[in-house]
Amino acid sequence: MTPVELSRTVLHAVRCAVDEGQLSVVVPERVVVSEPGAGGCGEYATNVALQLARAAGKPPRTVAEILRPRLIAADGIEDVVVTGPGFLNFRLGQEVDPLQDLVREIRAQGQRYGHGDALAGQVVTLRVPYEVRAEVVADAVVRIVATQGGRATVEHRGGRATARHHGGRAAVEHVEHGELVELRPVPAPEDPAPLGPDAARWALLHPAPHDRPRITADHLVQREGNPLFRVRYAHARVRSLGRGAARLGFAAEPGPLHTAGADTAVTPALQAPASQAPALQAPALQAAALHTPLSDYPRILTAAATHRAPDRLARHLVTVADAVLPFLTCVLPIGEEKPSAAHRARLALAEAAGTVLAGGLSLLGIDAPEHL
Repeated sequence: MTPVELSRTVLHAVRCAVDEGQLSVVVPERVVVSEPGAGGCGEYATNVALQLARAAGKPPRTVAEILRPRLIAADGIEDVVVTGPGFLNFRLGQEVDPLQDLVREIRAQGQRYGHGDALAGQVVTLRVPYEVRAEVVADAVVRIVATQGGRATVEHRGGRATARHHGGRAAVEHVEHGELVELRPVPAPEDPAPLGPDAARWALLHPAPHDRPRITADHLVQREGNPLFRVRYAHARVRSLGRGAARLGFAAEPGPLHTAGADTAVTPALQAPASQAPALQAPALQAAALHTPLSDYPRILTAAATHRAPDRLARHLVTVADAVLPFLTCVLPIGEEKPSAAHRARLALAEAAGTVLAGGLSLLGIDAPEHL
């Protein structure tokens, strides 16, 4: 439960007490929650009972005791303790955060994240023509199939009968020792070698096999319109943030993406819509946009292996890059801000995305630069 959610929960408890006739006060527009002061306990506290006491004609502790049972019954609150003249102190329940669990999983597995056994024991023979795009696609397929426990080998035409195919798609024959897959994507219109190894491979792997690849200098331009640049730039930015964090004396650690201090610093916006509270909402919203691309990566990798389709992996890396780039602006402290647990958690999420980008690029045979 965030401070915003807790503030709304306290307001709801006040409103219920008023509706049931236990308090006769005007429900305030907002309630401020903050870290407990001296003598307090738990994660957060509020002085709302002291604020309402005079209008209610009751001692602050009595007001607090009226609100306490309603607050304890709320989801996400484990206990409420009244301290001092009437401060309400909250101990929050341990909530399951799927994004934190995902970050921990990626950190534990590293570039093996997404690897599985969907093709365990399967042997695939890839038959390709003597053509540069077919060779590059087959090379990537061999690596991708291996991530799912399978084994792929490459042979060129001439040994056995050629499988039938249509529209650049792979055709499959079952043979004695596994499957024979003919890979014949639409050939490159010209030699991609002048683009250099990384841009050349991307130009051949990113399009679907039935699409003709573009062999142009656009793949070398360092701007947002170039998908390869966005993917490699996102990875390089993540690595740069890691170096910046080290200089500031902190490292990545999965956890909540906000802190009490950061959220309560913008308490005037507690009741405002998201569009009016960007400082509070931006990190959470940008982080949420990363969850699906990162959690989908194993499924995409399995599909790329099963369908011998490295283009699916290439396009998904663009999706990951486009999701992580806006988030990177809130990872490091800004101005006089001190590194906090939230910054460590944001760095861990950014590094998880960087791990996925590096792993995917490696499977495509493309370098993931530390600097760009």
